[in-house]
Amino acid sequence: MKTNPQSKHMDLSTYPLQYLKGIGPKRSAVLEEIGLKSIEDLLHYYPRGYLDRSQVVRIVDLAFYAQRRTPVTVIAEVFRVEARRARKTNKMIFFLTVKDDSGYLTCVWFEGYQWYKDAFDIGEVLALSAVPTFDVQGRPQFIHPQFDRLKRVDEDEPDWGKLFNTGGIIPKYRSSAALERVGLDSRGFRRILRTAVSLYVNAVPENLSNTLISNLSLLPRSEALRAIHFPNNKDELEQARVCLKFEELFFLQLLFALRRATTQREVRLFQYKTESLFPRTLVNSLPFSLTNAQKRVLREIVTDLRSPHPMNRLLQGDVGSGKTIVALLTALMAIDSGLQVAFMAPTEILAEQHYRTISTYLQNIPVTVRMLIGGHKKNERETFLEELRNGSANLVVGTHALVEEGVTFQKLGLVIIDEQHRFGVIHRATLRAKGTTPDVLVMTATPIPRTLAMTLYGDLDVSVIDEMPANRKPIRTALRTERDKPKVYAFLRDEVRRGRQAYIVFPLIEESEKVDLKAAKKEYERLQNEVFSDLRLGLLHGKLKTQEKDEVMQKFKNREYDILVATTVIEVGIDVPNATVMMIENAERFGLAQLHQLRGRVGRGADQSYCILIADYEWYDKHRKGKDALEVWDEKEKARKRLETMVSTTDGFKIAEVDLKLRGPGDIFGTRQSGMPELKIANIVEDVQLLDIARKEAFKLMDDDPHLRSDENAPIRTHFEKNYKEYIELGKIG
Repeated sequence: MKTNPQSKHMDLSTYPLQYLKGIGPKRSAVLEEIGLKSIEDLLHYYPRGYLDRSQVVRIVDLAFYAQRRTPVTVIAEVFRVEARRARKTNKMIFFLTVKDDSGYLTCVWFEGYQWYKDAFDIGEVLALSAVPTFDVQGRPQFIHPQFDRLKRVDEDEPDWGKLFNTGGIIPKYRSSAALERVGLDSRGFRRILRTAVSLYVNAVPENLSNTLISNLSLLPRSEALRAIHFPNNKDELEQARVCLKFEELFFLQLLFALRRATTQREVRLFQYKTESLFPRTLVNSLPFSLTNAQKRVLREIVTDLRSPHPMNRLLQGDVGSGKTIVALLTALMAIDSGLQVAFMAPTEILAEQHYRTISTYLQNIPVTVRMLIGGHKKNERETFLEELRNGSANLVVGTHALVEEGVTFQKLGLVIIDEQHRFGVIHRATLRAKGTTPDVLVMTATPIPRTLAMTLYGDLDVSVIDEMPANRKPIRTALRTERDKPKVYAFLRDEVRRGRQAYIVFPLIEESEKVDLKAAKKEYERLQNEVFSDLRLGLLHGKLKTQEKDEVMQKFKNREYDILVATTVIEVGIDVPNATVMMIENAERFGLAQLHQLRGRVGRGADQSYCILIADYEWYDKHRKGKDALEVWDEKEKARKRLETMVSTTDGFKIAEVDLKLRGPGDIFGTRQSGMPELKIANIVEDVQLLDIARKEAFKLMDDDPHLRSDENAPIRTHFEKNYKEYIELGKIG
């Protein structure tokens, strides 16, 4: 391997990419747009997959793998490209014929003709991967195969010779239309990474201690980076993966261990009453009994409140599992002990609903509840703020308005945060700083397995409400298309005749809020005048004033409306036990967690409830917004998977796992928001065992050497301070 004689003395994190052979200013500008600025960044641009000689088959042998439905790879030369128009749909279908020394193979794409028609040159060499099938004439074919370019026409590409002469493993890299325009498709990345690895990989510093590397039999970091890009065999590739994944997970868990140690050093400056009257009064007045899961979680919270250290607990539970009543009982323990409580929700609609619910529950308990959101008049707001300052307001429900300057408390003892993943660590820390060592209870209706929760909320203790109220029937979910709407409308009408009520929900997304709101109003008028002219329809959307929303909600709850047409403002908040049908228009545009939240608006009573998803996958084609056909196809496939998941299960934990796989934890929880570094190679869904090892090692290290002062841990300290500084600061204030 070639080595730059100066590379061992270089800081690769500051060495600009444009000076690497094969890049230059133009390519470096495009690479910077995807976060690659230095040689170190490039070395950590990991392959998306690999082309392994052992998985490559000849076209003549495809029948064997077709019978077994086994995915394989064919390496072949482009022979012919053509397009045909489908008779039924009138859409263009793209056909690519390739050949090797044993025969011909046809690849078919039903989507993306505009992109594929100019994508291939006769004579270039491709690696194509798919499950083989056969057409009606018995000829082999691939449907929507993945492909990687190995050799352009009249080009001497080393990948081609390497594959057949040495049986090596070829990395495949993610690209985009912008990157391909400057020659950085997968092949282009292989070229520049060969150069970077050859010249600079030996300058990569070690980040772990010798003890960790030895005890866990890890590769040296420089060797792991070489092998992740250009492995000699499968075993070496797996060793590299383990090493780099462990390192990511270890430093993530070290960050959480530091945060946990920081909070555990704090001492609560007040005490809770050992016997609290308010919670007992509320429980006795409830028209239902607490579930065993709610009682278990309350015992865990009481244990926290009796300890000398502030509580930092995550409460997770599915939609409708009863998190709010647990939070309210916790709040009453604090209020009965002379403390104030701040209850923060992510949206005004949810804050308003919590305020109404809490006020109803507490109408016979001497507690003063206030609401603080952005829409208050100046005089009203000043009155509320003064009540918080002098302590006459016991509990305040609000949005992020609670963290603004000027909001002060006399004695804030408990902070409750709903839908935690919509806030950042900064929000949590700022609100917490308004009290003196207050307890913190954060809640989420996005349930995830305990191990994954410890990754996303590693500095918090975790409680799970894993039991639904006894009288709830599972909601039946169906997937329908636009052409099925008349039957769906008839079903809604039947439910109304039986004395039930229904929701019809339309998507409302920020970037086109005005357009979507106009569409929702227009559709409401059409439904009222043309479809359900004999029924009573209400309209609810986010632009209504608070009083108007309240009136609409109350009328629906009082059965003055048969059907409520709404935007996603009803994702959280409304609890109408008589509503049994949730119809969601353009369901493909909603996220999986959001669909699950919307479905949770029905099924609140003892009657059988239904969720009907209306899908229009062509929406993605009509709203491409500069995306190429492959990106559109990927979005449509993910939408199909989301909707299939909704139909197949009502289990929030299973839904959350699929959501994690489809979107990744960074997209769901917001790595910047949550104070969690981005994971580049580790996967918290798939690498659970490695995560567990990393967590144990990180927390053990924090116990043994809390300030990382030993010489043995110097590499860990250096890397941690350099790359996790902003997250360490979040830990200090959080």
